[in-house]
Amino acid sequence: QVQLVESGGGLVQPGGSLRLSCAASGRTFSTYAWFRQAPGKERDFVSAIMWSVGSTYVADSVKGRFTISRDNAKNTVYLQMNSLKPEDTAVYYCAADHLLRVRTFPMGYDYWGRGTQVTVSS
Repeated sequence: QVQLVESGGGLVQPGGSLRLSCAASGRTFSTYAWFRQAPGKERDFVSAIMWSVGSTYVADSVKGRFTISRDNAKNTVYLQMNSLKPEDTAVYYCAADHLLRVRTFPMGYDYWGRGTQVTVSS
């Protein structure tokens, strides 16, 4: 059974850091991505990584602050988030695609995790 399980969310003050994890079980996918969705808004692309080649992509809104990485042995993808801002508050979702491609919109990803809440507030 394929599962994506996110963890690492929480409440953090502006300027703080969090590291999200996405643990995949059941199989390894070609591409993993992080999306986020704030209340009343669409699900937006944050970052993606192509598993086999390690190529990464980051949305302009988080460039320079967020970094995506992977641990092959653990079949886990991470999202390191630094210099967090209140506008980063959202539920963060991990997504996986069996194809080696990066889609910056939600359609086309094969599996999704249930999400982890990130709240940036003083």
